[in-house]
Amino acid sequence: MTAASVGGYDRAMEHWDLRTLDVEPHQPKILHSARGEARSIAINLPAGESLNDHQVHERAYLVVIDGEVEVRGDGGSISGGSGFAAVFDPHERHEVQATRDARLLLVLAPWPGDGHPGARD
Repeated sequence: MTAASVGGYDRAMEHWDLRTLDVEPHQPKILHSARGEARSIAINLPAGESLNDHQVHERAYLVVIDGEVEVRGDGGSISGGSGFAAVFDPHERHEVQATRDARLLLVLAPWPGDGHPGARD
């Protein structure tokens, strides 16, 4: 990595090839986490498996890198493949099921969100 000036500060750019990153099923990989900013997580979700109905304290940005998923929420159900993106409001209930092996990027922001157990300061 090389340093880049960001807002007057030298910071090393972090980068990943999400299509080839080694992420085992059931072992999400935290790519980046910055308190007060965001947390980025790579997920390998095998076909037929789900991120069961849940909600998070943060706004959740879901991007399908590879494969296909069905997303269910109060607004109904939608399927999407590579390039599909969805945004969930904080506390919005949703479920993500892989209809084909799926490689996902999940970004939670701000991290941690209001009410998150890790937000106690």
